[in-house]
Amino acid sequence: MKKRNKILIACTSVVAVMAAGLFGAGMYFYKVAVVPAPKSFLSKPEKIKPGNKLYPAQEWYKHVEKQRWHEISATRHLKLDANYIKAAKPTKKTIVIAHGFMGDKDKMFSYAYLFHNLGYNVLLPDARGHGDSQGKYIGYGWPDRLDYVKWIKQVIAKNGQDSKIVMFGTSMGGATTMMVSGVKDVPKQVKAYIEDCGYTDVYSEIAYQAKQLYHLPNWPLVNIVSMITDVKDGYSFKEASALKQVKKNRRPMLFIHGAHDHFVPTRMVYPLYKADRGPKQLLIVPGRGHARSYQNHPELYTKTVKQFLGRYFK
Repeated sequence: MKKRNKILIACTSVVAVMAAGLFGAGMYFYKVAVVPAPKSFLSKPEKIKPGNKLYPAQEWYKHVEKQRWHEISATRHLKLDANYIKAAKPTKKTIVIAHGFMGDKDKMFSYAYLFHNLGYNVLLPDARGHGDSQGKYIGYGWPDRLDYVKWIKQVIAKNGQDSKIVMFGTSMGGATTMMVSGVKDVPKQVKAYIEDCGYTDVYSEIAYQAKQLYHLPNWPLVNIVSMITDVKDGYSFKEASALKQVKKNRRPMLFIHGAHDHFVPTRMVYPLYKADRGPKQLLIVPGRGHARSYQNHPELYTKTVKQFLGRYFK
């Protein structure tokens, strides 16, 4: 009996040590994946100098008149920040732009310039935990989807019930856009969506990154990080699904993805496109890199976006 008890105690101790180790690893990777901070695995933004095709957009954004808008998050009572840029000519049409992981409203200047040149008002919010918005965690689009509905309602409140709105986003912002599309009470003034290189769901994207960056299997570590996020921040990785949300969508959506994207793998766009229930269009843009489709092929990108908006945003 004593020998059996010793074995039991030893086994319990081993399990406890393993559990503590896994929890410690989970907390470490929670900080890597979910806490807003500089990330070593993200490439540094390039300096845009005269001669760069994005330079005119950068200079325009620096000097264009911006209104500062504020909103309170749908949960947790966080103060959110945004820039609003009026169209050159008065219009009721507005593009709401969602930025990517560890980005902010100012980093979306090239897209703001694109849509401004097409004649639209532009609203550029900072997501929770990014830019000038409050928050100590990255929502990967899931809690943010409800915040963007509030931003959309603010556009309607300020610009009128006859407003027409399209939501656009890249990377995490693309996933956010798709997540918004499945929200039940999205106002009727939202006429269409454009998503660029968004992921299917947060679990799949983080599992992919764990394997790519750290050569780690998704189980059990990603599950542990998801549980920590659920307890601390109120959402789990598996429930944060753009794929499930687009299945509820009935409004037009343009899906864009780079042909050789190795950060959000190109293969993710195909099940998203297939699952969407509304009028839809898919553009695979030649070239390498993540969220670089506009930069790689600005003419193709602009032409496709313009035609899509012309069809569904009259």
